[in-house]
Amino acid sequence: MKRFFTCFLTIITIGALSAQPFTTEEISRWMEQAQRIEIIRDNWGIPHIYGKTDADAVFGVLYTQCEDDFARVEMNYIDAIGRMAEVEGEKALYHDLRARMFLDTTQAMAIYQTSPAWMKKLLDAFADGVNYYLHTHPEVQPRLLTRFQPWMPLMFSEGSIGGNISVVSLARLQAFYEEDPTGGTSWVEDFDRYEREPLGSNGFAIAPAKSVNKNALLLINPHTSFYFRSEVHMISKQGLNAYGAVTWGQFFIYQGFNQHCGWMHTSSSADSVDEYYETIEKKDGQLYYKYGNEMRPVQTQTVRLPYKTTDGMREKEFVIYRTHHGPVIRTQNGKWITIRMMNEPLQALTQSYLRTKAKHYKSFRKTMTIRTNSSNNTVFADRKGNIAYWHGNFIPRRDPSFDWSQPVDGSNPQTEWRGLHELNEMLFLHNPPNGWLQNCNSTPFTAAGTQSPSPDLYPSYMAPDAENFRGINAVRVLSNKTIFNLDTLISAANDPYLAGFEKLIPSLEDAYYKVSNPSADVAAAIDVLRAWDYRYDTASVATTLAVYWGEKVQAFARTLLRPDQQRMTPLSFQEFIINNTGPLEKINLLVKTLDELKRDFGTWRMPWGEVNRFQRITGDIQSYFLDTEPSLPVGFTSSAWGSLAAYGARAYSNTKKRYGNVGNSFVAVVEFGKRIEARSVVSGGQSSDPDSPHFNDQSELFVRGQFKTVHFYPEAVRQHAERSYRPGK
Repeated sequence: MKRFFTCFLTIITIGALSAQPFTTEEISRWMEQAQRIEIIRDNWGIPHIYGKTDADAVFGVLYTQCEDDFARVEMNYIDAIGRMAEVEGEKALYHDLRARMFLDTTQAMAIYQTSPAWMKKLLDAFADGVNYYLHTHPEVQPRLLTRFQPWMPLMFSEGSIGGNISVVSLARLQAFYEEDPTGGTSWVEDFDRYEREPLGSNGFAIAPAKSVNKNALLLINPHTSFYFRSEVHMISKQGLNAYGAVTWGQFFIYQGFNQHCGWMHTSSSADSVDEYYETIEKKDGQLYYKYGNEMRPVQTQTVRLPYKTTDGMREKEFVIYRTHHGPVIRTQNGKWITIRMMNEPLQALTQSYLRTKAKHYKSFRKTMTIRTNSSNNTVFADRKGNIAYWHGNFIPRRDPSFDWSQPVDGSNPQTEWRGLHELNEMLFLHNPPNGWLQNCNSTPFTAAGTQSPSPDLYPSYMAPDAENFRGINAVRVLSNKTIFNLDTLISAANDPYLAGFEKLIPSLEDAYYKVSNPSADVAAAIDVLRAWDYRYDTASVATTLAVYWGEKVQAFARTLLRPDQQRMTPLSFQEFIINNTGPLEKINLLVKTLDELKRDFGTWRMPWGEVNRFQRITGDIQSYFLDTEPSLPVGFTSSAWGSLAAYGARAYSNTKKRYGNVGNSFVAVVEFGKRIEARSVVSGGQSSDPDSPHFNDQSELFVRGQFKTVHFYPEAVRQHAERSYRPGK
């Protein structure tokens, strides 16, 4: 049975149906609310939004986000509500299908209607802020969404990249719903996933005992694609006073701080998602799946997804299959695989917002009991001197006798979730005696160095995270420093040591002595690497050689892995490289490295900063780069090598030099004394408009690992004000 068919849409498309004109009553109401809001742009263009109510602040923050980058606001909602194919074409259909499998607009509308009054006010203010921007800026032409609706944030309730549904392979999803007997190109997809820059974040918390001023300190260091979030400050007379990074289109500070405490999220591998293989039978034209001693009917749902073509809009109809575990997403060994994950958008949005108003550890912990922060760890610090770390937040309770890292038998009732782990059952630390906490998307069992919890105390599904080279470096840096202030915390965040090379480069040196007649260039390159201290520097030729060779040897070693070895941990993969690539192979890859550098630059003796560059030419969502345009040298490397200040860069088809597009994005350090002291930096600048003075004004700071002063208190904001206005003015 084919699972879809194609037909032409009528002349009135779904996109057109959303293009309702704004009414006089709406415009009047928006103008009235705008009068209660003051926006002050400081000397870096950062918007400080002051409102009477929280809803006023939400209205203002969406308005300013649209001013700074409406394209990203709109695109995030086109993505979240599953309408990407309407602007990107047929290639995005399975992206949309995946989104619709877990929550559709009808469900989101119903949840909005039953939301508590306080949340409805925020949701209404979200839509009103964007729509008022569109009304007052008729020159802005949306790609698709000409009217924003208050239910939309319920489909985009967490600020992390991709959310849980990103674990669903689009290739495998397409293979199932198009009846591809190969099951999708999963190996290629896995290969690509491991070759690209590791995403995630770093979070450090320092206790008063290790602080110069006896105040808790926090490092907020998300690693995302550049320009993924904006820097904002939201203030209301209802107790809101939050500063930090907000994902475009959302109305809560995702990673940041208020006058009492701060929070930093790092991507977690705590198991919050499970797959089940289902036993399917067909009887009298009806599909059934086995569960215990019974056969249950497979649920079906028909959806029609529009997509753009050169001939106009078309749509494709899909029949989605489900069991009580969740939707069918692929096949494996002839079995249908379903997936189960958290789907509590109202609770997730509630937790995301309420934590921004926490006043101390106790009240922040109360927001954590909602248990819907499903893909993140949390590093925390407050003004009372508390530091804390939670590994995950939404963790189903399971029978530990099963291997939950693999699909489990959906027909066995013993594989059912048994509720959620309570917060005090999860892996967490509070004020460890060593005086610091860290997480770099690494194992929580080194989060406090020697004072970390034991893995024997927790089921394996609670913390399967592996150690990585950033984690190794973070523990080294924090253990070796006896006392911190904001300056030394910034220095720790920028520590240049690359732990990923401390065994790999000696293995290359060892290979050099085992091959016959190495060239003079190889000998000279080995001498450069032998003298290297494994620290990046813009002037370092060794960094260039190590990174270029390291990427080549990794790519080569990937071809040697069996399919069951694709999910090898970073440290295990390095051991595999060392032990499974021969001396001649290592040296030949060094020869290729030298040849590539000579071909592209005329010499292999290239300082790292000459090839590793930062450039921002355009504010478009898809950046492009040109060697002929100005750019800045960058010392940071990929986080894969242990660079705490992450910088994912590569050469493009039209460039010889490497340009970054992912890694450090918004970075901040905060001291929680009687008065907040904070510093921050973003990649490029606040605005996406190349003509704005705030398009590239932070670039020099960013590439040097330097930070600007955060203007948090009203007197500082006004002292450094560039302009003050109300929405619409």
